[in-house]
Amino acid sequence: MESYAKGETDQPLLEETIGANLERIVAAHGDREAMVEVATGRRWTYASLNHDVDALARGLIAAGVEKGDRVGIWAPNCAEWTIVQYATAKVGAILVNVNPAYRTHELSYALNQSGLRLLFSAEAFKTSDYRGMIEEVRRDAHALERVVFLGTDEWGAIVDGGADLPADTVAERMATLQPGDPINIQYTSGTTGYPKGATLSHRNILNNGYFVTETINFTEQDRLAIPVPFYHCFGMVMGNLGCTTHGACMVIPALGFDPGTTLQAIEDERCTGVYGVPTMFIAMQNAPTFAERDLSSLRTGIMAGSICPVEVMKHCVNDMHMAEASIAYGMTETSPVSTQTLSDDDLERRTSTIGRVHPHVEIKVVDPATGATVERGETGEFCTRGYSVMLGYWNDDEKTHEAIDADGWMHTGDLAVMRDDGYCNIVGRIKDMVIRGGENIYPREIEEFLYTHPDIEDVQVIGVPDEKYGEELCAWVKMKDGRDPLDPAAVRAFATGKLSHYKIPRYVMVVDAFPMTVTGKIRKVQMREETAEKLGLA
Repeated sequence: MESYAKGETDQPLLEETIGANLERIVAAHGDREAMVEVATGRRWTYASLNHDVDALARGLIAAGVEKGDRVGIWAPNCAEWTIVQYATAKVGAILVNVNPAYRTHELSYALNQSGLRLLFSAEAFKTSDYRGMIEEVRRDAHALERVVFLGTDEWGAIVDGGADLPADTVAERMATLQPGDPINIQYTSGTTGYPKGATLSHRNILNNGYFVTETINFTEQDRLAIPVPFYHCFGMVMGNLGCTTHGACMVIPALGFDPGTTLQAIEDERCTGVYGVPTMFIAMQNAPTFAERDLSSLRTGIMAGSICPVEVMKHCVNDMHMAEASIAYGMTETSPVSTQTLSDDDLERRTSTIGRVHPHVEIKVVDPATGATVERGETGEFCTRGYSVMLGYWNDDEKTHEAIDADGWMHTGDLAVMRDDGYCNIVGRIKDMVIRGGENIYPREIEEFLYTHPDIEDVQVIGVPDEKYGEELCAWVKMKDGRDPLDPAAVRAFATGKLSHYKIPRYVMVVDAFPMTVTGKIRKVQMREETAEKLGLA
């Protein structure tokens, strides 16, 4: 049987714009709580949120923002981020998500590559002086006309600028928009080269947010803690759009992720769901206050963004009351989710797979060399096709054609196996696969094994240069608090008789943290470089 599957189509796609969908939900659930910003105590009902969105939308129109203009936001998670997201959607501007971790070189690239006209920005966050960096690059940002700093009089000024426009101004603009229009540019967190601007439509992200939360049985009764960054699909699509398409409440625990603050927000706001990448769940489960928090309101959530360790997912189910927790898999270019586990899947499926094909989506696993679909159980490249595939990379036809073939299949670069039951597993990246003496080794398998070591909190396995075998394995290990560091001999002793000899890491590096992107993806390219340098490997 071939590694191909097609998602259900019983439930139709939402053929509406983001703004139209929001207004339909507001009409049905106007008095329900829509958004809570825990840090400031501010709260919005759906009616008051829509009021503030419309006020900013009128301000954007008064400021001369036209359909298709690029409007950026550079800020950590806050209520204004969400308001900008929906206001730009209502006026047909293309929201450009600027990574909060960017510095001047990357900021300058994003501003110019997207042709940004207007930028909303925080003044500062952590060690980032956003105002200073903008001043440094503004002269070379040729299209940039205006910067609005959040929390300042500039925000009030742009909102007030539209106060005298006719009441139907926003509705008139919305009437000119189509579901297939581009509405969002997200720069992919590439580990090499310049980031690429994945361009997404209303249809792309509205439907993906809707079906992701449909899969975990969301209703207007749900309250979702969203500690993942809005800058990424996980926050703004699976989080915000997942909530607003169901009339559920968005809970913003903090500007950035903090395990203790997130746990407190879940307890205080009686959240029914929480999102996170694996490192976030690991941090929450190991937080000093974890045992003290009342998490009994939780029933569900999603772990995604990176390979999901089995043991961590089991703790979510058993210790965080997330009996209906789900694992989702995807990428920015696919809006993002292509596969997801179901809330009623047995524990094995929900802890050892990335789920099955999403509604209205096709998936297949192909031989990377020939493009032929492989048999189920065989390893190949994961490909997906359907409404969720991006419109393309902004102003980069060459890279678009490299990623999306003539038949519309998005080639992910991930190595996957589709089981007989249609559930899939990611075994690594094509670029991450280690070839040791002719043996293909998938780091995921070794990582899952090492997670069972009682002293290991987190682990990542990479390939490093080796004169004899071409590549050797190195395990980066983060120890649990109070545990003695492991050395290669201890890891070898733990693995002997349980892993093939060639799968046992030759090198072990004990670290406090892993280099990663703001979205929680491990930067294995950087890890390889640092390891080679520290160990003196050619």
